[in-house]
Amino acid sequence: MAIQLLLNLIIAFVWMFLYNDWSTPRFTVGYLIGILSIGLFSRFWAHEFYLKRFWAVVKLLALFAKELFISSFVVMLQVIRPRLSIRPGIFAYKTELKTDWEITLLSCLICLTPGTLTLDVSRDGQTLYIHAMDMEDEDELSAQIKGTFEKAIRGVTRS
Repeated sequence: MAIQLLLNLIIAFVWMFLYNDWSTPRFTVGYLIGILSIGLFSRFWAHEFYLKRFWAVVKLLALFAKELFISSFVVMLQVIRPRLSIRPGIFAYKTELKTDWEITLLSCLICLTPGTLTLDVSRDGQTLYIHAMDMEDEDELSAQIKGTFEKAIRGVTRS
């Protein structure tokens, strides 16, 4: 992946050099030509096209921003309500993520989302103990985490 990015940058700078024009538009055109060239020859590379992983990272960041906004709004509504009607709870979440980096990223994303907190990770790294501010159904919350954060993390790390 890094070699593809480096090659793309080299193509962009060679394009600028050939035109003797060191402007941003000329670099952008060269970069786009590099993307097209590398994309056309992607079947000859050992790794897949590097923009696929970049796009997966962008989708993960957008998902986190969406979840952050929604959960912040829900927590804010809970706080300003005259009667507190929450059901806090702790549940064990079984993850399918394998590497330490993936599990750490999932734990951080859960902690950064208002209303949830990762309390502990089991020694084998397959179970996260999560505190939720308002927990109606443990299975529903687990399915939500698996369908959002865990799926997006797998898209970034295993694509």
